[in-house]
Amino acid sequence: MNILDISSDDIPLEDFSVGVVCSRFNQPITDIMKQRALAFLKEKAVPKVLFLSVPGALEIPFGADLLFQRGVDGVVALGAVIRGETSHYDLVCNGSERGCQRVQFIHRKPVTFGVLTVENKEQALARLGGSKGDKVQEAVEALLEMLKVQKKINNL
Repeated sequence: MNILDISSDDIPLEDFSVGVVCSRFNQPITDIMKQRALAFLKEKAVPKVLFLSVPGALEIPFGADLLFQRGVDGVVALGAVIRGETSHYDLVCNGSERGCQRVQFIHRKPVTFGVLTVENKEQALARLGGSKGDKVQEAVEALLEMLKVQKKINNL
């Protein structure tokens, strides 16, 4: 049996362009998310980053589609959906996730889902470098890994 290792550590990041789409709804939180994502991509020396701001989480998939049309290799989807008093929360969370999944399969390029779906502002902040980790960094790291894996598989 032949086993092919498709680990992706040997692929340089300068080969990629990355899109970041971030909703403005819950802007005090999403402003932090935007800053963290762009800083992390800069730290990783990704040479081309396109940023797109959209009104809310349901607009994120369309924003990702627009970024793919501009030639990016992958997209990080960012936003914050905080539960309210109605079932609207569930519709927004599910619609945004399903839309991002659909866009990545249409374009055959990765979209990582860094949209926070939380009960309150405190939970969101805990996921932006607080006690629950840094979900923005995790989404960016996941995208960079998937871009490398895709390139490696495409080069087989």
